[in-house]
Amino acid sequence: MPIDDDPSTRDRGLEGAVTEDFRILNTQAPRRKKSLAALLREPHPSVPCYDGNDHHFRKDELERLAAILGEDEREELLLPLLIEISGEARELKVRTKTGVEAKVLESLLRMPVDRRKGEIFLSRAQLPVIRRLLKTSTQYLFLV
Repeated sequence: MPIDDDPSTRDRGLEGAVTEDFRILNTQAPRRKKSLAALLREPHPSVPCYDGNDHHFRKDELERLAAILGEDEREELLLPLLIEISGEARELKVRTKTGVEAKVLESLLRMPVDRRKGEIFLSRAQLPVIRRLLKTSTQYLFLV
């Protein structure tokens, strides 16, 4: 049986395995997000995930977010916030359409965030602060 010593073939095989690992890691990602306003109205706030389970939110976190935002902004903020983690990047990303996510993160971090073209860039050092305050309102999304 011949052995394939071509490095590009080995790299493609490794890439495929890593991609599959990331797919498995991301099964906890939400199928859809809900607005903060909608979640506040639910007795047991949750969203469905790709793995078939529900992701539940703590009411105290939702109330902390509501205190930061105005009524209209509560409709705009979709949860959970997805923090994109890429193995190659030093920075983490949160995608934003309205910018309301930046307002939330700036308030929690007590400092401005780096916002460029619909993306908010965070340093790895900021992650523990965000996750400590919003453990159930944020989720990781792993990217290749």
